Amino acid sequence: MSESRDQNNRHLMLRLLGFAAGAFAFGFALVPLYDVICDITGVGNPRDLLRPSIVQKIEQDESRYVTVEFIADLPTVGSWEFRPLVAEMKVHPGRLYEVGYVARNLTGRDTIAQAIPNVAPSKATAFLRKTECFCFIPQKFIKGQERVMPVRFVIDPNLPKSIDRVTLSYVFYDNSTRVAALK
Repeated sequence: MSESRDQNNRHLMLRLLGFAAGAFAFGFALVPLYDVICDITGVGNPRDLLRPSIVQKIEQDESRYVTVEFIADLPTVGSWEFRPLVAEMKVHPGRLYEVGYVARNLTGRDTIAQAIPNVAPSKATAFLRKTECFCFIPQKFIKGQERVMPVRFVIDPNLPKSIDRVTLSYVFYDNSTRVAALK
């Protein structure tokens, strides 16, 4: 009976280890799987927001306005000041616009920060084309420095007519570990 119990325990342990290994492999597969789904559908790929778009001459839609809302967020309180210069603007799809965000280093040291963008609704991500953005590269700031950082963008005229408001938000992270690597 003891031999049978040991054999059952070994079998159970192997099944549990197999299940744990499968769950671990599935966790690793989720990121590439998400990227593939985003590439296929053209919706929600955050990596596209971190690269400049090449905008060919496109037809402007003067008959339509889309409201673009700008939001700034900080993961921690007190170490940065970060805000858009305007809360929102009405834009014509197909026309190039520029807006600025103000960032001020209140950390008390030289540092590097990185902005991570997000677009809502997620369907609009594929239609917001940024030609210039402070989010494309990490930003160096000396102690106490404040500056305006531009974002240039175009709303593609093919944006579905049902979408009349797009929110462009940024979370601004202090990435001081990069400062040590650059010295």
